[in-house]
Amino acid sequence: MDPSAVYRSRWRILAVLCLSLIVIGMDNLILNLALPRVQHDLGATGGELQWIIDAYTLAFGGLLLLGGGLGDRYGRKRMLITGLVLVFGFTLAAAYATSPGMLIAMRAGMGVGGAFVMPATLSIIKHVFPAEEQAKAISVWAGSGAIGVPLGPVLGGLLLEHYWWGAVFLISVPIVLVAVVACALMIPESRNPDRRPLDLVGVLLSVAGLGVLVYGIIEGPRYGWTDGFTLSVLAAGAVFIVAFVLWERLTPYPMLSGKLFRAPLFAGSAVAMFCVNFCLFGLLFVVTQYLQFVRGHGPLDAGIRLLPVLTAVVGAGLGSKLVEKTGIRPIAGVGLVALTGSMLLMARADAGSESVALGALALFGFTMGLVLPPCANAILAAAPPEQGGAASAVTDATLQVGGSLGIAVVGSVLTTSYRDGLPDLGGLPAPAAEATRDSLGGAAEVAARIGGEAGQGLSTIASDAYVAAIADAMTVAGGVAAVGVLAVLLLLPGRKPEGREDSAPPTTTPQPTHRERNPVA
Repeated sequence: MDPSAVYRSRWRILAVLCLSLIVIGMDNLILNLALPRVQHDLGATGGELQWIIDAYTLAFGGLLLLGGGLGDRYGRKRMLITGLVLVFGFTLAAAYATSPGMLIAMRAGMGVGGAFVMPATLSIIKHVFPAEEQAKAISVWAGSGAIGVPLGPVLGGLLLEHYWWGAVFLISVPIVLVAVVACALMIPESRNPDRRPLDLVGVLLSVAGLGVLVYGIIEGPRYGWTDGFTLSVLAAGAVFIVAFVLWERLTPYPMLSGKLFRAPLFAGSAVAMFCVNFCLFGLLFVVTQYLQFVRGHGPLDAGIRLLPVLTAVVGAGLGSKLVEKTGIRPIAGVGLVALTGSMLLMARADAGSESVALGALALFGFTMGLVLPPCANAILAAAPPEQGGAASAVTDATLQVGGSLGIAVVGSVLTTSYRDGLPDLGGLPAPAAEATRDSLGGAAEVAARIGGEAGQGLSTIASDAYVAAIADAMTVAGGVAAVGVLAVLLLLPGRKPEGREDSAPPTTTPQPTHRERNPVA
């Protein structure tokens, strides 16, 4: 494809990339609203609900670096289309899952497809747009990703009002087909001319470390945090992660170069993005169940109440402009302070009013838009063009690892606190008592079977315990965000950096030939 034609079509190409990103965002979050229905229809436990969500983010986050490397090596357009086809197939299969295990497996497959799509979108932006337009393009990219946060639950809620829970997956099927055709026709191929060997050992160690660690965190409430099995699993996860770090330092062709994280701008931006997604996934896992089980809303009403997150679009437009004037540290610092506030605000939610929860969602959405685009642009700006896929993968992996740990940690704190907050349930049969202790959804099922005043009393007791558990879980999330504030203040530059590593690259005269160093295939 002629470089001049690519330059003229760059905004239309961005629209196609944003469509692909919306699909990934919807698949990532659309199932949150259907969790109560999944639990009822498939008999999923509280731990299985966490795995249904985390299977996607673990596969996504664990394979992003591989997906970025494959894109640099074999072609980013090729990996983008391959990923979309995988998303299509596994999404269709997930809609007809007949057990929690099958749904978990299909969600993991969707995550594999997403791991090929996400790094390709960012690296294609870096390839197609000149340096002075990348910050603006990434803001649009981030804004489209933010649209998927409330769009998925709202559309999913609408379907859940009339169809079975699997219908929430089918909504993305036609969108994926349109995206595949548009990508094939409009997007130029690009790759790194220097084909470096793939770091498969690094891939295996990173996936094993993250997977085992998250498994230990999710299953901790079930076995007990001081149980030997739990401690052994957590220790094994830590060993794999340490082995990954050591291997990446020794291998001549690392999947994740430690040199990147020695750059303060890169490391500080990665920490900020990690904190945002940690809180995002933890918040949505909590609030979707709060709105349906505690507040009693149907799926559509609950989805509509997630719309305050659309303030992310406003934040995305504002953040990049402010960074050009003040540098990235003040914006990231203020953003993470607001993020901490949104988590602590959600901790004050109660059963009697949802205004606090809606306010927390609005504040969080604005924070997400304010922080993510400039931090993503800072990471990409520091990478050479031929490693666009790798830099994009680091950006996306930071987000997805944050999301995986957010669900695992917040979900486990929620489960542990909920169980500890329940009174003695000796008056219930053993299976009913275990279902009540397992999750709020299980308690709702038991209360419905009991009926009458006794059922209503059990429902009230469980709801009160859940609301108290929300306070504990969101306080932990707020603590993570507060640590992030300190980290970005220490790591990020104190004033607007000069030259190539600026989060808003210096303006140059746009020329179609700016891509000659990264030729179009």
